Amino acid sequence: MVRDLILGTAGHIDHGKTSLVQALTGVDCDRLPEEKARGITIDIGFASLDLPPYHLGVVDVPGHERFIKNMLAGASGVDLALLVVAADDSVMPQTREHLEILRLLGLRHGVIALTKTDLVDVVTREVAELEIRELVRGTFLEDAPIIPTSAHSGAGIPELKAAIADACRRVEERGGEEWFRLAIDRAFIVQGHGTIVTGSVMSGTLHVGDELEWLPRTERVRVRSLQNHDQVVEEVRRGQRAAINLAGVRHEEVLRGQEVATPGYLIPSRVLTVRLHCLADRKRPIKHRLPVRFHLGTSEIMGTVALLDCDIIPPGKWGLAQLFLDEPATATWGQPFVVRESSAAHTLGGGQVLQPVARKIRRGRLETLERVERLWSGDARERALTVAWFSGFAGFTTADLVRGTGIGPDAAAPLTAQLKDEELLAEVVGGGAKRVLLHQDSVKELENRVLTALAVLHAQFPLMTLHDRRKVESQFDYVGDEALVHAAVDRLLARKQVVGDLRRIARADFKPKLNANQRKLKDKLVAAYQEARFQPPEPGSFAGAAGGNAASLKDLFEVCAAEGFLVRVTDDLYLHADADADMRRLVKERLTKQAGGLTVAEIRDLLDTTRKFAVPLCEYLDLVGVTRREGDLRLPACV
Repeated sequence: MVRDLILGTAGHIDHGKTSLVQALTGVDCDRLPEEKARGITIDIGFASLDLPPYHLGVVDVPGHERFIKNMLAGASGVDLALLVVAADDSVMPQTREHLEILRLLGLRHGVIALTKTDLVDVVTREVAELEIRELVRGTFLEDAPIIPTSAHSGAGIPELKAAIADACRRVEERGGEEWFRLAIDRAFIVQGHGTIVTGSVMSGTLHVGDELEWLPRTERVRVRSLQNHDQVVEEVRRGQRAAINLAGVRHEEVLRGQEVATPGYLIPSRVLTVRLHCLADRKRPIKHRLPVRFHLGTSEIMGTVALLDCDIIPPGKWGLAQLFLDEPATATWGQPFVVRESSAAHTLGGGQVLQPVARKIRRGRLETLERVERLWSGDARERALTVAWFSGFAGFTTADLVRGTGIGPDAAAPLTAQLKDEELLAEVVGGGAKRVLLHQDSVKELENRVLTALAVLHAQFPLMTLHDRRKVESQFDYVGDEALVHAAVDRLLARKQVVGDLRRIARADFKPKLNANQRKLKDKLVAAYQEARFQPPEPGSFAGAAGGNAASLKDLFEVCAAEGFLVRVTDDLYLHADADADMRRLVKERLTKQAGGLTVAEIRDLLDTTRKFAVPLCEYLDLVGVTRREGDLRLPACV
């Protein structure tokens, strides 16, 4: 079975990278007229190389220091490297810089080609080999073979092909389901077809007719046709070079650094949390607030480094940082990046993305920094819990886990189910009946905030047993989803930490605090309503009897209702609980005997009350489900 991989060149200018690629593949990667005229590679070029069972897409990069950004764009998505060193020059500045960049990009496999060996004697060649070995000591190329070659004579080309094939065997296979992703490195127009974008497929498979998301624009586009190394194909997959014909896309709007991907996974962000390494051979550290050029995928974006756990990162050391970018970037967990001086003169360092979509983190917050450090854990379970913790009340989705933890879509759902079973994650109903996944800490924090808010209200209104539920829930607008607060209250009600109903709630451990006079007045209220039956007094009529407790009179009525002595019919109309029960019984019994229904007047007479009370009492009976209104009649609600 054919396996597709990407091979990228690296090395100093004029060390023969392009000539070597031509000797390997038969393709001259210098396509620009300026490259032909100047005799140097300016932009990235492409070729293909078949080494069965491997099919390699070859990316040839420029070696000049002025075109490092093009080299970085070409190195995106590379699986193994071909480090090229000329025997007559040996190790040069861009040899070192390119090797450092390859290390920062996380490459683990490669081959070293010693070119132009036909121009030097044996001693010079051996010296060059010794210098190369010194250069690669401690890097991923430490044990890589050095193959002497000559593109002019063809010497060493078969041996180099064999060494590349051997390196391919060591490149790890990727398992599991993947989503499609490609960073655009080139765009052009083909007459009659429209806009074509090219790049190395970083993950997944793409078919003709598929829909993609064009990022960071977040627009949906359709795949009209596909090519792989000038061959029309029905699909392209990870490890291949792809040319994608996009329907309805204007060529002038496509830029290197943009991406196309399976919709829903990538989110553009101007803030990324990263682990950052300062190159060991730098003379100066990376400082807090240092302006940099940020290279991710094929993009180059200006930004500022904000160090989180230190003021400087000394050469050779690591630190936690956030990058604040001038333009949004699309990234995933673990994706490697490189930072260079804002002047583009030198490479500063690089690292891996920890949070592809981040909020500003305050420096010195130890708990938060400890959580950030957990994102670099080799345990996908730990990373998933950390992503959930940072998601807060907003919750997270399977796509958030895939983007934020580096696990595949097929692994995300089982992992989520396992964490829910362990009660480390909770699924709650948010706005629009949407189910939201929250970290258990967020669930507990939300419930504690509800209990705290009720405690504050109880302290402010010590006589009021129940408080309007909407008033309590409205205090958490910053949560972002009112339904989450509503769900938290429901959970507290179910566990009996909160008591009440859909309208009013209170902490279960709260009891109204009445003094002796208030207790006497409460007893007087209850007795008066019990005696009045269906012609209850107005609450304000007790103001004189309340005396110094007049200000708390309304709260006393609330206490009577909360304790079950009185029933609220309207804001200013209460019944004694016994009267309420008798009213429901009397009306139900009369409706059973009188099939045609009851008028308001008949209910008035039945209760021996006046129309002033009969109308609101009838409306109350409708509300609580004893009766239902049809015209001027009340009928049994169950009919």
